[in-house]
Amino acid sequence: MGGLSLWHWLIVLVIVVLVFGTKRLKNVGQDLGEAVKGFKKGMQDEDRPAGQLPDESRDGQTKADSTQRNDEHTR
Repeated sequence: MGGLSLWHWLIVLVIVVLVFGTKRLKNVGQDLGEAVKGFKKGMQDEDRPAGQLPDESRDGQTKADSTQRNDEHTR
């Protein structure tokens, strides 16, 4: 008596769809999926220091800095 059966869950699902609508539930699902992807990507990038941006080289020099230095040397 204490547990919920399959029929109870189906009734709850139907009520949720009627209240929120399929479009809003689809948007929530997409947002949740993007959040999970971002979390997984963040977990894979954990070997990179927290303050370092993705396009920084190992010596801390950004691409913009190296381009500016190359422009100065060509003048």
